[in-house]
Formats: sequence, C-alpha cells, structure tokens
Amino acid sequence: MTVTLTDRYGNPLPPSAPRRASALAGGGNTPYDAADVTSPHMEGWRPYLWSPDTALNVYRDRIVSRVRDLVRNDGWASGAVTRILDNAIGASFRPIVKPDYRALALYSGNKGFDASWADEFGRTVEALWRVWADDPGRYCDAGRRMTCSQMFRLGFRHWIVDGDALAVLLYLPERVGVGRARFSTTVQMINPDRLSNPQLQFDQQSLRGGVEIDEHGAAVAYWIRKAHQADWYDAANSVTWERVPRETDWGRPIVVHHFDTEEGGQHRGGAGVLTPVVERLKMLIKYDGTELDAAIINAIFAAYIQSPFDHSLLGNALGEGAIGQYQDDRADFHKEKRTELNGARMPILFPGEDIKTVSAARPTSNFADFESAVLRNAAAGIGISAQQLSNNWSDVNYSSARAALLEAWKTLTRRRHDFAIGFASPVFAAWLEEVMEFEDLPMPSGDVPDFIECRGPYSRVRWMGPGRGWVDPVAEKQGAVLGMDAALSTLEDECAEQGLDWEENLDQRAREVKAFSDRGLAVPSWAAMNVPAGQSAQPPQKPEAV
Repeated sequence: MTVTLTDRYGNPLPPSAPRRASALAGGGNTPYDAADVTSPHMEGWRPYLWSPDTALNVYRDRIVSRVRDLVRNDGWASGAVTRILDNAIGASFRPIVKPDYRALALYSGNKGFDASWADEFGRTVEALWRVWADDPGRYCDAGRRMTCSQMFRLGFRHWIVDGDALAVLLYLPERVGVGRARFSTTVQMINPDRLSNPQLQFDQQSLRGGVEIDEHGAAVAYWIRKAHQADWYDAANSVTWERVPRETDWGRPIVVHHFDTEEGGQHRGGAGVLTPVVERLKMLIKYDGTELDAAIINAIFAAYIQSPFDHSLLGNALGEGAIGQYQDDRADFHKEKRTELNGARMPILFPGEDIKTVSAARPTSNFADFESAVLRNAAAGIGISAQQLSNNWSDVNYSSARAALLEAWKTLTRRRHDFAIGFASPVFAAWLEEVMEFEDLPMPSGDVPDFIECRGPYSRVRWMGPGRGWVDPVAEKQGAVLGMDAALSTLEDECAEQGLDWEENLDQRAREVKAFSDRGLAVPSWAAMNVPAGQSAQPPQKPEAV
C-alpha cells in the first residue's frame, strides 16, 4: 500500500530534501556545532592548533610593536593602561611583612616564634625596606633613576603592554658606604625585547624565546642581549647575548620574569591586555580620523559657484574673444554688485551661475553608537569598565557604577596579586636575605633556622597598593562599620582596601585624641569612643581664681 501526501488542493507534496548522511546518533555531522565543517558559517573556519610557544614567540615582536604604537598614539589605549596602573600599583606599592611564625615554630620547635615576635619583626623589616626602597639616592635601582615603587610600576606596565615583566637582581657591595647605599642588592629593569634566542635562532627543545629550560620545562637561565636591537648607539652589544642564570646555587633569585600563563607549556609572554582588541581600536582610530577629515573639508569648502562654461576648454574651442568677454563681464559684475542688507552682502549671481554646497555623504549620526560599541568591546577585553575607559559617567547611576567598578576591582586585585607573587615578592626575598645576614633583627632566644632553610616563612608578605575608593562614601563607610561590628570584616581588611595601614591609622588617631585633650578642647564625637576607660571626653577645667 502506497500513501501519497497532498496539499489542501489535492496536489502531491514535493519530496523533502535528503538529510545529510551521518554515522552519529545525533543526526548531524558532529555532536557539537563547534566541530561542524559543512555549515556555511563554520566550514571556512579551521584555525591551526598551535602550541603556546609557537603561537606567541614567532609573532611576539609584531604584536608588541603594534600594541606599543597604539599606547603611544591613541588616547583610548593610553588611558586604559594608565587606569590599570593607577588602580593596581599607584604611586606607592609597599610590603606589609607577615612572617609565618607558626611554620617557623613548627619547623624549629622554638616557641618564641609567636604573633608578638611576628609583629615586632615585621615593623623592623618594613622600616629597613623604606630605607632601601625610598632612598633619595635611588640606590635600589642599578641605574639610580627610580624608587622601588616606580620600578614596580614600570615592570607592571611592561607586563600589561608587552606581556612580560623582566628584571635582573645585582649585588653591588662597592656602592655601600657612609652617605651612600646601605644595602648591596639592586634591581636592574630589563626591556623584554632583549630576551631572545642568541643570534635570533629558531626555538629549540631547551630554548624558547630566550628562556633556557630543563627537561621538566623549568627555566634555568635567560639569554639577554646586552643592548636593545634598535639601540643604534651601542651596535656591538645589540648583537651580543649574555646567559644569565635564573638563581644562585643556594636559591637567591637573579632573574625575575613574570608573565600570564594562559596555557600549559608556555615560557614567554607577548600578549598584553590590549592584544585581543588591537584591531577594533585601530578601526576606531581610522573612523575617528575620517570623521575629522570630513568635518575639516566641510568647514573649508562650504560652498562654491558653478558656471556653465569652462574657461580653458571653451577658450580653445571658440577663441579667446567670446569666452574672454564673458569672463570679463562676470568679473566686473561681481566687482560692482555689492548689495548689502544690515551689513551682510547679498549673494547676487551672474546669469548662468549657480551656488553649490559641499556635504559629505557619510553616516555621521552613527559615529557615537559605533564608538560606544567599540569602547565597550575594548573595555571587556582589557578588564576594566566601559566608563573607566571612556571617562564618560553620564549614562550610569550609583548602582550600575558600583557594580561595574566592583567587577573591574576583582580583575585589578587579581592582577595586583599575581604581579606581587611573580615579581615583587622575589625582589623582596632577595633583599631580605641580605638584611637577615647583616642587620640586627629581633629574633627569639634559642635556636632559629637560617633564612636559606626557611626562605618562604621569613619572606611572607602582603603588598599594599592604592585604595579602591568610594562611589557613595557615606553609605559604603556605614557598611564597613556594620561589617566590622558583625565580625564579617576587620579594621585591617577595611584599611587595606583603601590603601591604608590600620596600625598607622590607630597610632595617628591616638595622637589626635591626645592633642585635643592637651589643648583643652572637647574631644569630637568621632574620637570620643577612643578615650580610655575612666577618662572624661571633656577637656580639663581650669581652677577658679580665689
């Protein structure tokens, strides 16, 4: 029995198109659309499966040069880098020393390693760090140009723009002396361009983008040019490489190299935060320039007079007599016709002439929407809010602004933490090794382990950068107080979020409360809660005269 399907008029329906053959139960060519090679949208999309070093190292110089050009010449890109630097590193990036006293006590069996010792040790080390890091002589810098915070800012900038942060730690005892350096440890910042394979040879099994690795993939040495390849004034060193070990035999860092590890087996950076949005920012630059050129043309060539005759062509065809007379009449007409109305000249035309205006046929009205869409895309790729990138806060309210800044703050906090672990902490550990060797630091009585034995517990540190700030100071400060009262936060945490040291705050507050009392002034309400028990918040009264 045969069944024929018909439409409502009794006409047989056409046969359906044959389905694509498939050996899979799902009925399609592949169980995932992402793997389909027959779809018109996917068939031409077949990127190669690169290894991380092959994908980055071969194209690293081209990527970095384009990103740097954007940062130099484009305000949006330059502003994005500035926002990240100011929020992650800021003007001061300093350590809060927190030695792991429990681990030290467990390792050595010395009960003198307790919280009290950790506090005293941390205060002393922080004071010595300020002596080294903020020395007016800039002896912490091998080139004697920057403070330690400024070097960290430079390293962070290289990381987010170039993909790598690179430094070499030098030990220069010849600089130590009265009126000179107190410590021999110095930091030499290195342009990541100088890290490359000797004589620009191709990557090998044990050499990847200038990083020499062992059989486990761990870096053991770095090949660094003695001068930048574009340093024309030092041509000899620009083609000379030096092999620098990663660390000494006892584990002191020599080379500090930090980059984002996005895939297993990666040994170099090269893709900064602007890399995914380079093309879109370049498109915006071109569009912006085109709009500016069109506006300039409209301003210069606002209108012109069109005549039915071309002087050069008609002069040759008809002879100079007739056309010449016509042109002379036009000139005389425009010279004599100076009719004005209230001081404005009236446009009276010669017979056969017409006024034409210049108008560029372009979608000017769409420019703002296009610019906003590109900046939102760029902000998402960079990891900051669209308002931070554009500096335009006109289209947000308190809730949306705070939500955007909180999301951006998570990314900034993660980047700060990663940079602190990968770059700042190794510098601190190398410096602390010298301090432990030559300075008289507070130590518990009895046996204490050497620094080399417990480098990690001794060097435990928390890095403090700029504060998060407030969108609504009143509401957010009230929330911070409620969080501390409910034991959901601490004074240290709240102060750290604003780039402050909680102990310095308390010490300053105690001095201020005492200053009010010493001057016979009533302690204000914000300080009354800090008056010690048994003391009055009112100033002492003068005795009455007898």
